Amino acid sequence: MTRTVIFDCDGVLVDTERISNTVLAGLLTRAGLPTTFEDCLRDYRGRSMESVLALAAQRHGAPLPADISERYYAEVKVVFAHELQPVPGVIAALDRITLPSCVASSGPHHKMAMTLRRTGLWARFEGRIFSATEVQHGKPAPDLFLHAARAMGFDPASTAVVEDSVPGVEAACAAGMRALAFARDTDAGELAAAGGEPFADMTELPELLAGR
Repeated sequence: MTRTVIFDCDGVLVDTERISNTVLAGLLTRAGLPTTFEDCLRDYRGRSMESVLALAAQRHGAPLPADISERYYAEVKVVFAHELQPVPGVIAALDRITLPSCVASSGPHHKMAMTLRRTGLWARFEGRIFSATEVQHGKPAPDLFLHAARAMGFDPASTAVVEDSVPGVEAACAAGMRALAFARDTDAGELAAAGGEPFADMTELPELLAGR
């Protein structure tokens, strides 16, 4: 039975993925590694920036500009300030979910502070927010979710993770947690193959959490 829940942030609570991956694709392309928005969604979504840049540098066959991470956060901050919204349906879903909960994201704390405040979600999770910067290995390793569970006193066996990426689903499963996989921008078949339970609309989430 599901007694506690961990939410990913980007693409689950805040509608950042289209903005973030458009900016990332442009930066990588200008750095000499031609990358499309679709490439970013497929290859880098759900990973920490450190992991993204390491993988991109490996594919490029040469180091990327040292300031690419700094430029990424500067560019997305400008767009977020004008365009960022909560994921459709998530506020109504959160209003109906009474389980103890927290947030655990591949993004750094400064990014989550910006996006959650901008979308009015910060107060719901303040003091219960965890970042992959706090652990040795990011997603798809289980470290982040296990770290969050320990800090919150959650039993992994009765904890559900709400994710929207394959690495995130893999991390939840590796942590021994139930993976509810939001299939808005990621193929439902790929999420299911990774061990997730795909769903397509945030309005379904309260019933999914209550149903098992």
